[in-house]
Amino acid sequence: MANMQDFLVTRSTKASQIAIVMWVLIIVALISMPLAVNRGDMRFIIEIAYYLTLAQMWNLLAGYAGLVSVGQQAFVGLGGYLMISGAVYFGIHPLVAIPIAGILIGVISIPTAYVVFRLRGAYFAIGTWVVAEVFRLSFAQIQSLGGGSGMSLPASIVKGMADGRQAREMLIYYTAIFILLGSMTLVYTLLRSKYGLALTAIRDSEPASDSLGINIFKTKMIIYVVAAVVTGIVGGLIFLQKLRISPDAAFSLPDWTVAVIFIVVIGGIGTIEGPIIGTIIYFMLRELLADYGAIYMIVLGIFAVVTMLWAPKGVWGVISKRFNLQLFPVHRRLISDTEAKK
Repeated sequence: MANMQDFLVTRSTKASQIAIVMWVLIIVALISMPLAVNRGDMRFIIEIAYYLTLAQMWNLLAGYAGLVSVGQQAFVGLGGYLMISGAVYFGIHPLVAIPIAGILIGVISIPTAYVVFRLRGAYFAIGTWVVAEVFRLSFAQIQSLGGGSGMSLPASIVKGMADGRQAREMLIYYTAIFILLGSMTLVYTLLRSKYGLALTAIRDSEPASDSLGINIFKTKMIIYVVAAVVTGIVGGLIFLQKLRISPDAAFSLPDWTVAVIFIVVIGGIGTIEGPIIGTIIYFMLRELLADYGAIYMIVLGIFAVVTMLWAPKGVWGVISKRFNLQLFPVHRRLISDTEAKK
C-alpha cells in the first residue's frame, strides 16, 4: 500500500498545459484582428467580448457563490450612465470615466448588498430585480440625463477620443479585449486563491463552511462587489460603443441578465469554460435565427430547457466528464508520483 508521501496535490493536467498554448494563440489572434477585419466584424467581436465578460461575472456570483441574481442589469445601467455623466458634465475622457464608474459602482454595491443579502433563494433573486427596477425608474426621472428618452454622447466628445473613426473603433476594440482578458484573469486568480476554496465550501454547504470558520458574509460580499465593479465597467464600454443611453436600454432585463443566464446555463455553470462555450452557442444561434423574428426566442428557450434536462451541468459539463478535460485548472487533484511522471 502506498504511503501518503507517494502522492502529490496538483491542479494542472495535460489538457490544461496544452490549453496554455491555445490561449496564447487566441490572444495573439485577438490583438491582430483589427488588421484583418472590417469595422463591422470588430463591433461583433466587441459584443462577444462584453457578453462573455458579463457571463463570467454572473457565473462567479451564481455558480460559485450561490448568489442567483436577476438584477445585474442594475450595474450595467449604472456603468453606462456614470460613464456618460463623467464625460459630459465633468469633462473626463470616456475611457478614463469607465474605470471611475466601476469604482463608484463598487461603493454603491456595498449598501445594496446589505439589503439583498437579508434575502434567501428566490427572494434574493427577486430582490436584486427590484433594486434594478428602482435604478431604472430613478434615472428615468433625471431630466439632466434625458429622463425617460435618454441622451446621446455629444459628437465633440466622441471625436475627441481619437483621430478618425477607424482609430476610435480600434481604441474601443482593444479596451473590450483588455476588459475581457482582465476579467477572466481575475476570475481564474480568485478561484485559485483561498477565496476560491471558501466559495467551493460555501456552495457545497453553508452550515459546514461556517463550522470550519469561513466568514460566509465577507466572502459573498467580496464576490458581489467584484462582480458589480466589472459588470459596471462593461456597462460603460457597452454604451460607449452604442453612443446613446436610455433607462430602458441601460437597465434591460432581457439584454443584460436573461441572455447572460442563458449563456451560463447552456455552457455550464460553475466552470470558467462554461460561459465560453455558452457564448459561442448563443451567438451561433443568434446569427442562424436572426431573420426568423419571434421564432429566435422560442428556439433559444427550447434549447435551454432541453439542455437543463439532458445536461444539468451544461454542454461543457458533458464534454468535461466524457473526455476528463479541464482547460482552467482551479481544482486540486490528488495523484500518485507514478502518474505525475507519465
